[in-house]
Amino acid sequence: MMWFSRPTHFCDLPVKIFKEKSEGGARFLFKGIGVVPNWQKEHIHDVIEKIKGFFSTYNVPLDIVPEKDPLLHLSSPVQEIQEWPQKVDLVIVLGGDGTFLRAARELAYTGLPILGINLGHKGFLAEIEVDKLTVSLEKLVNNNYYLGERMMLQTEVLREGKHFASSISLNDVIISRGPFSRIIKLDTYINDHFMESYPGDGIIIASPTGSTGYSLSAGGPVVNPALNILLITPICPHLLYQRSVVVNKDDVVTVVVATKNADIFLTLDGQEGFALNHKDCIKVKRAECVTKVIIFPESNFYKLLHDKLM
Repeated sequence: MMWFSRPTHFCDLPVKIFKEKSEGGARFLFKGIGVVPNWQKEHIHDVIEKIKGFFSTYNVPLDIVPEKDPLLHLSSPVQEIQEWPQKVDLVIVLGGDGTFLRAARELAYTGLPILGINLGHKGFLAEIEVDKLTVSLEKLVNNNYYLGERMMLQTEVLREGKHFASSISLNDVIISRGPFSRIIKLDTYINDHFMESYPGDGIIIASPTGSTGYSLSAGGPVVNPALNILLITPICPHLLYQRSVVVNKDDVVTVVVATKNADIFLTLDGQEGFALNHKDCIKVKRAECVTKVIIFPESNFYKLLHDKLM
């Protein structure tokens, strides 16, 4: 499996918003809004109809990824998303964290901001719950929000010293053993300086956004997603200590597969990946592009932690 390469010339694409005078003062409207639904979610059609009805009042067109294109199962971008930089100003994602993660990877190079509406369970990545949909959309058209940026990860795999594959992720990069493998060993370097040879089930390299995902389950720290750092967390290490390592945003983490004859896999955001070979070299660093997100003034990461995890 080879990941597709994407152009980088959309990285700094500005968000174009036009102002329209109304009786209530100046409103900021959009030339168009993209919608990425998880069509498998209950009541998804009802939610889409509410969004359609709301924006029809302002004559803002919606471009919806159709039901025939299940985003989570695609190996390449859908046509609608490829055309969005010329057609829309922001994207609404309807679903859980899985839908948000896939949409973030597809949209990273467009520079388009994302508003996540949670239709899942925990919903750490979505900005709002579906029961606050109308209120939140009102804030959107009244310009009562700001844009945040979420650091992404760039991963390159070298096989026999040559480029084999590359892609980006928002949450994490996971190198782990297969279901029937024994302990594996992963030699880990920071900026080409040897750090540790981890024996165990694998290793997680997470962004701050990904710190509340698999890394947290493996004992890693929770990090504010607005920060720019990388987390290295071992999975069930066969060591007398188990500690995550926090490295600088400009550091390059290199992991070399040191185990022969084992099933070892590389996974991005729990959604993309493939099998690794002995001596494969995996390089992870901060990506050039970011995920831009819509944030409302009352949002608070620490309150979210309490509500979702406590």
